[in-house]
Amino acid sequence: MRWWWREISGLVLPVDCGGCGRPRTALCEECAGALYGAGARRVRPDPEPGGLPVVHAAAGYEDAVRAVLLGHKERGALGLAGALGRALAGAVRASAPYAGGSGPLLLVPVPSARSAVRARGHDPARRIALSASAELRRTGVPARVLAVLRQRRAVADQSGLSARQRLVNLSGALAVAAGGARLLEGGRVVLVDDLMTTGASLAEAARAVGEAVGEAREFNGPGVLGAAVVAAPVSAFPSLRK
Repeated sequence: MRWWWREISGLVLPVDCGGCGRPRTALCEECAGALYGAGARRVRPDPEPGGLPVVHAAAGYEDAVRAVLLGHKERGALGLAGALGRALAGAVRASAPYAGGSGPLLLVPVPSARSAVRARGHDPARRIALSASAELRRTGVPARVLAVLRQRRAVADQSGLSARQRLVNLSGALAVAAGGARLLEGGRVVLVDDLMTTGASLAEAARAVGEAVGEAREFNGPGVLGAAVVAAPVSAFPSLRK
C-alpha cells in the first residue's frame, strides 16, 4: 500500500520544488535547467574501473540535481520521475552510438538490492528508466526497458567504501536472469542508472551482460555497450571540474 499512497499523494497534495523548495511547483524552471538543460556529456571517474563502458550523464551531482535525485530515491517524491526520465533520455541518446547495432534501444537498469527496494517502497532506477523509455518513444526513438539483471549474492552497503572497495564488493555480484540474453539479442544495449559515483556498478553490470551474450572480455570498444545516468560527480566531467 505504501507505493499506492505515494502515487495518490503526489497528485493531490501541495508540492514544493524538488530542487530548491520553491512553493507550488514540483520542479521550477531553474532546477529543471540544471537537471537536463545543459545536454548530456561523457563522464569518466578517476580512477576508471576496468570494463567500464562509455558513460554519459545529464548533469553534475550537486545542489538542485542532488536534491531532486535524493527526493525521488529516498523520500518518495515519485512525481519527479518524469523530469528525471527526461534527463536520462538525453543521456541515453548520447550513449546510443556506443551501443552499436541498428536495433531498438534496450535500457537495462542496474538493479538495487531487494532490501533497499523494500525499504524505499520502489526501485528508483527502474522507475526512471521506464520514464526515459517513454520519453524516447514520444520523440520517435524505439526504446524499451529490459530489467534482466539480478543480484546473485548479497553485497555490503556501498556508502563509505573507496573506489577499490566498491569494485571488490561488487565483483561477480550481478547476473542476467535466465532467458534474459535471448531478449537482448538484436538490440542496442544501454545500461542505465540514476547516479554514477565510482563506476563500479556499471562496470559489473557490463561484465554480467557481456558474459551473458558471449562478449565477456571486451567492453570498451564501440558496438558493445553504452551507459547512461542522470548524474555523476562534478569531478567526472572534464569541463565542470573545479
